[in-house]
Amino acid sequence: MLVELLKTANIPSFLAGVFTRKDHHLLMLALQIVEMILQKLSDVFLNSFIKEGVFFAIDTLLMPEKCSQVMLPVFSGFQSLFDSSQKSSARDIRRCLCYAFDTVPSSSAPPCKLDKDSVCNLAKHIKTSYFAPELSDSEKGMTDILQNLRTFSAALSDLINMPVDDDTPAQHEEKFHSILHQIMLKLNGRERVSTFEFIESGIVKALMHYLSNGLYLRNNVEFNGIYNHLLVLGKRFEVFAKLFLSYSDIPVEDLPLSVLIQKLQSALSSLENFPVIPSHGFKQKTSFATVPNGRCIMYPCFRVRFVRGEGETCLSDCPEDILTVDPFSSSDAIEGYLWPKVFIKRTENGESDAEALEQMESQPIHLPSNANSSQGESSGFIDSMSADLPEMQEDEANLSQFASEEVHFRESNSGETMSLDETNMGSTAQVQQFPTESTTKMKPQCSASGNNDNEDSSPRLLLYLEGHQLDRTLTLYQAILQQLLNSENEFITWAKLWTRVYTLTYKKALESKQDDAQEHTLLEQKSSISDKNVASMQNMAFFSSLFACKLASNLDKSSPAYDILFLLKSLEGINKCSFHLMSYERIRAFAEGRIDNLDNLKVMVHSVPQNEFVSSRLTEKLEQQMRDSFTLSTGGMPSWCNQLIASCPFLFSFEAKCKYFRLAAFGPRRVQLHTTLRSNSGASNDRQSTAAGLPRKKFLVWRDRILDSATRMMDLHARHKGLLEVEYNEEVGTGLGPTLEFYTLVCHEFQKSGLGIWREDYRSIITSETLPVVDSGILINPYGLFPHPWSPTTDSCNGIQFSEVLKKFVLLGQIVAKAIQDGRVLDVPFSKAFYKIILGQDLCLYDIQSFNPELGRTLLEFQAIVDRKMHLESICVENSTLKLDLCFRNTRIEDLCLDFTLPGYPDYVLSSECNHKMVNLANLDNYIKLVVDATIHTGIARQVEAFKSGFNQVFAIKHLHIFTGEELERLLCGERDFWAFNELLEHIKFDHGYTASSPPIINLLEIIQEFEYAQRRAFLQFVTGAPRLPPGGLASLNPKLTIVRKHSSNSADTELPSVMTCANYLKLPPYSSKERMKEKLLY
Repeated sequence: MLVELLKTANIPSFLAGVFTRKDHHLLMLALQIVEMILQKLSDVFLNSFIKEGVFFAIDTLLMPEKCSQVMLPVFSGFQSLFDSSQKSSARDIRRCLCYAFDTVPSSSAPPCKLDKDSVCNLAKHIKTSYFAPELSDSEKGMTDILQNLRTFSAALSDLINMPVDDDTPAQHEEKFHSILHQIMLKLNGRERVSTFEFIESGIVKALMHYLSNGLYLRNNVEFNGIYNHLLVLGKRFEVFAKLFLSYSDIPVEDLPLSVLIQKLQSALSSLENFPVIPSHGFKQKTSFATVPNGRCIMYPCFRVRFVRGEGETCLSDCPEDILTVDPFSSSDAIEGYLWPKVFIKRTENGESDAEALEQMESQPIHLPSNANSSQGESSGFIDSMSADLPEMQEDEANLSQFASEEVHFRESNSGETMSLDETNMGSTAQVQQFPTESTTKMKPQCSASGNNDNEDSSPRLLLYLEGHQLDRTLTLYQAILQQLLNSENEFITWAKLWTRVYTLTYKKALESKQDDAQEHTLLEQKSSISDKNVASMQNMAFFSSLFACKLASNLDKSSPAYDILFLLKSLEGINKCSFHLMSYERIRAFAEGRIDNLDNLKVMVHSVPQNEFVSSRLTEKLEQQMRDSFTLSTGGMPSWCNQLIASCPFLFSFEAKCKYFRLAAFGPRRVQLHTTLRSNSGASNDRQSTAAGLPRKKFLVWRDRILDSATRMMDLHARHKGLLEVEYNEEVGTGLGPTLEFYTLVCHEFQKSGLGIWREDYRSIITSETLPVVDSGILINPYGLFPHPWSPTTDSCNGIQFSEVLKKFVLLGQIVAKAIQDGRVLDVPFSKAFYKIILGQDLCLYDIQSFNPELGRTLLEFQAIVDRKMHLESICVENSTLKLDLCFRNTRIEDLCLDFTLPGYPDYVLSSECNHKMVNLANLDNYIKLVVDATIHTGIARQVEAFKSGFNQVFAIKHLHIFTGEELERLLCGERDFWAFNELLEHIKFDHGYTASSPPIINLLEIIQEFEYAQRRAFLQFVTGAPRLPPGGLASLNPKLTIVRKHSSNSADTELPSVMTCANYLKLPPYSSKERMKEKLLY
């Protein structure tokens, strides 16, 4: 039984993972387990220990110089763990694990029971007793699978440096295809490939170097060769996608790409060591932070000693010995405080201005009477939260922008109502930022974002912590955590983190104009590229976006987990752009004459589900960190959380990203509110939001003036952070239901035809008879809504003013952002391409097919003809026969009678130079570029900017960049899940005369399951106010859907059901039959 249990649990793989830890107590326990198993079952597990890397780990313990720095990089520094200084430092941070189960008081720190040679002695005993001596040989100690994979890895690496002969590109691609095919056969073979074999083979790094054309881990890429670089990338991504995704006869889980992703996920779980920092003992106590701006905060301060760097003659010593510093201060904020105190001004004769310095140093610091000048601890949240976290990179969620403008809503907690006609209500908030009290105070001192026009944005001081320069993208809290984790023994005790005195050394930054010169040179190089190359690069822009050649700059590139993350990011990009890649491959095949039928350009894409890229281990770590009381109160998290979710958001589940998004965009209070609402989903209404401290504002609207009401509402409250609730003129009731109905009505107004804001290529007008939920005249596009293109030279068209179109897009951006902020569900079917725009992703030729299949397919076929023409011109001297061969479906291009206007929009002239020209084979390339530009770039650029400007008035749209298009639709529009009978029983509450077994309830649940899509939408809007469920489905509906018995003095069959949408309450009469009930529900 024990043997079967050990085999099922894969104990060797588990032990190999334990050997990646630094703590010698864990290593000792792992070695003891290995010895025990080998004593009892050596013949059963000896080969498994070799295959899973246990023998390799033991051998590396004894000879750290043999460490490969891949699977077990920690052993290279293993001996340092036993130095007396390290052992003392470890005791300062945590209690020795030798006494983990003892009752010794925590204040005492007895010496470790393990001596210096304990681990090495036991490892040596196991090696000599159970493993043959020849296993230490580098060749004999490897399994056959590992040797084969290393051979493939070496062959793949050789291709990187092999020059590609222009005459034999096909042979070169065939070699790549052959090696990849052999790798996949081995990974998906009968004999399982262990995580150790996969990592140690070098396959990951070889794939990265090949897919990046040898540019992996390079900091700078020369722009001179970037065109050729993109050409090579295009071919390699194409071959990769063709091999890994073009299988239609096997299940998705058996796709080669799925197998590779699973191996990478297993390797990542074994190699990553991102820490979760729990805040045990976090108490409520006010503290006073002298740095950066002297104020009270409701969380602990760091105690810091600032020391002048050796040899710094331009700087003076810091006048104070130990200062309390806000842990969420950026390097720029600390510099803003420190610079005027330590900078020595020079007179004309070179003497320092000593009097001014003395006067500055003599100014006392006045502490408030209720402040603690040392360190304090708190778990409470206050309005003026000082979490001024800097941006990790351009697209990274910024946890510093907490929602703390509640002062504008203080008066609204009593339920004060604002109406459409009230106009003298303003807002002092900035358009694209949520300023807190702390950030407002910091801005006069320094400009962390570099937007101060009056001062040089370059740093004046360099700060060092224990000899390491502080990363200016990290807060002091994150920098200290990172430093401790790099130097200590994996564990950090929360209390000790705040009692230490940290020493920060400051030096004067050197002025350098090298970066400006390099940027100027780069611009010159870009401008020198020919128009032909620029056009080709635009068509291949998605290759560049697939492979940005870097992750977040703060991640340690020497870590073996970095390679795994990088390859996963590349594979996720390939999977996401699989249609682009396969279409590009088909067009190239047509251009080269390998196919001659335009119908063969159609591709069938079998992409891997997005959840295959989710790491359950990292998701749980992030969830655990966000559940921590300190994180919930301040937003403070280890830097890896920000870095990974910015660089590799696909690693985390939708639910985890939603929680992080709320924390980053709205601050801790919204997260606490959301948690409260989810835990109290059975409540009768959502007014517990006020109890949670989030203010509300009621607004009076008119049903016959919905857009006017929405415009006035957003003008007054878009920048405010409280919850908006709606009540209708001359109607009773307010709260959740009427508010959801308001957002639904606004969405329907935006979808009406003839407004000039959406394309109407594939429109169908829905009337009240076909879809009772909506008003007549609603524009329905099966491929989703995409902006109507407007010519830059046109101010009006068909009686529609373009200025009004822009105003509507601003309002739409405000509505969408406010709905997300308040957790309201919208009923607006944006296209996939428009979601990409919201997420800040560039569109290209291949995206047009997603919202206009006919136009997109035709443009792709035109592009294939153009590429065919260019290919023939490159290999033929005589071009006289080209026109005979290059036809569009047996029709000459000239005979198509196309002019230079945008298809479907005759008033949109593509180019004034080509106004009176017809499209022919010679200018077809230019025609394609102009149509693509008008459709997805110039023609919609102003509308998109208007949408974003409105959105940014509520919160920064960049916070959404961590989501995919599908996830954003789910966040914005809720769920479309199918309701199973058991799910309905589980998540619906039956009360006041009804139980789950009542005959009317059984009839109702069966009717709901039988509803068509439109009928289900109508039922949902009738009961909840919105035609779709919130993210999470029926389980997330708050309050819970409750069905009660409706009593009447008349016959039940004559009554209609009624609702209380503010409480998701359905009052259902006990109808005599299922048919009568369905008739009344659809009445």
